[in-house]
Amino acid sequence: MNLLDQWAERHIREAMRNGEFDKLKGQGQKLVLDDDSYVPPELRAGYRLLKNAGYLPPELEQRREAVQLNELLNSVEPCHPDRIALSKKLALLELKLQQAGVSTDFLRSDYGQHVIDRVEGK
Repeated sequence: MNLLDQWAERHIREAMRNGEFDKLKGQGQKLVLDDDSYVPPELRAGYRLLKNAGYLPPELEQRREAVQLNELLNSVEPCHPDRIALSKKLALLELKLQQAGVSTDFLRSDYGQHVIDRVEGK
């Protein structure tokens, strides 16, 4: 056990003795842990820190932006002057996602229904 681990363990034991962990929200409930077995051990703490701070990998950020753009595009009238610019921006994002190896099937309007049909065995 390295020095930092010993220091942390000492402070945890001291806090337990002082009752600082009593009556915490979720006490006695099962922990929901992320499956980070595919992340190298030396990167897990950093990835968890970034995830808890709300940061996403670039591909997921682009995916989220593409979903928002697609919803916006579906709500815009066909004759709206911004529709062409939105379509171009969405096409560019879709191309970037495809180049990164991310499937863009989620942008198709029938994709959701296809998944539901598949799950229901139709």
